[in-house]
Amino acid sequence: MTRTPTKTRPARSKEVVTFSSYCSKRARRIEAIVRSFTAICCVGVVVLVVFLLGYLFIRGVGSLSWSFIFDAPKDRMTAGGIWPAIVGTLWLIGLVSAFALPVGIATGIYLAEIAGQSRPVRMLRIAIANMAGVPSVVYGLFGYAAFSLALGFGKSLLAMGLTLSCVTLPVVITATEEALRQIPKEQRQAAMALGCTRARTLGKIVLPTALPGIITGAILGLSRAAAETAPILFTGVAFFAPVATNVTQPSMALPYHLYIMATQPTTPAPHIVWGTALVLTGMLSITNAGIATWRSYKRRKLQW
Repeated sequence: MTRTPTKTRPARSKEVVTFSSYCSKRARRIEAIVRSFTAICCVGVVVLVVFLLGYLFIRGVGSLSWSFIFDAPKDRMTAGGIWPAIVGTLWLIGLVSAFALPVGIATGIYLAEIAGQSRPVRMLRIAIANMAGVPSVVYGLFGYAAFSLALGFGKSLLAMGLTLSCVTLPVVITATEEALRQIPKEQRQAAMALGCTRARTLGKIVLPTALPGIITGAILGLSRAAAETAPILFTGVAFFAPVATNVTQPSMALPYHLYIMATQPTTPAPHIVWGTALVLTGMLSITNAGIATWRSYKRRKLQW
């Protein structure tokens, strides 16, 4: 007696196809929702930034002139220009570049290329992450105690620069480490397979490829340092001071000058407030735009 085979396989196959089609449609709907949400967020951020920059430009462009840029403040800050504050800010950027960038980049290279996953290294990474979350005013108190008092630098540009270097270090270290980790291991292995030493591979292959990301992190750190007010409150910033000629003198700075002028009970010269804000924002924007252009050029060159 022969049995007639049951035809259950086509039904099951049909169920599998139906379920797969349902999952595919559901995934596409979720992807469309996520894309729409991210696009809305992106457009919102761009609109907000354009609005802020446009409003700042409209309010501050009328204050810009050669005398406003290159003259010293007059009449108890109600007239004149902001040249000493601009020079003081440039001094601080130069000092932070000299102190923070070499140490931060070297530390990032060590963590990404040399250090392993030992317990001290993990503790170091945790300490760097904690440094990034410390309020800036705490750095100001630390700088006052360590650099102004303990090391005897007093109220000076040197104390301010070292304090801002401590603020900048976590950003530079993290950006350098992440930029180096983005380089595929295959590039390192290929170079070493051709006979390159580890140091030559790092210097000729890895670092040039990661340079755009490293420079981006450095500029982000310097931009933060140039716009900070709290860390320099206790270490040498002055309400009014002549143009600084060496690092042992106190100095004015654009963010502190803006803070003082904007927090007066009755602002005596609002045009100076908006003009100072526009100059500071313009300096940072031009620097960031220049570095972004250079980074795009380097990336296109590496791709070719």
